[in-house]
Amino acid sequence: MIEERGRITTVESDGFWVETIQRSACQVCVAEKGCGQKLLHRLSGKTALIRVLPGNCDMQLLKAHDQVVIGIPEDVVVKGTLLVYLFPLLTMIGAISIGTLISSNDAIVLTSALIGFILGGVLVRLHSWLNKNNHRVHPVLLERLVPSSEHRVLSE
Repeated sequence: MIEERGRITTVESDGFWVETIQRSACQVCVAEKGCGQKLLHRLSGKTALIRVLPGNCDMQLLKAHDQVVIGIPEDVVVKGTLLVYLFPLLTMIGAISIGTLISSNDAIVLTSALIGFILGGVLVRLHSWLNKNNHRVHPVLLERLVPSSEHRVLSE
């Protein structure tokens, strides 16, 4: 399970949105100071918004600005990456094959390649929409960290 810490930005009826800071592999990279990635990351402060399903957590306890830990299985990341990047290319190659069977005209082959690529992208988007609430392919809440305001009250 890949885990990431983040902050809740919006709570909805069937899930919530978490803002995470995208981290590169700077902590384990050998190049360390010879690479400009860490500096660019500090300057841009790039964040990502991720839709998260509640998992086994009670949605009533979640509020905006709560710190949480979310997780997603590694195999979902690998399969999702293959689906998003490889499937449109495969549909494009299939469409090129069909286009060359129909005609040897370059314009027809190019048009079929474009249609195949767009069709692959549309099918990936359809798959994403159909799996909108699938707990198996979406990040889920693993842990709600104690907000700083509650932490102060508990320690007093």
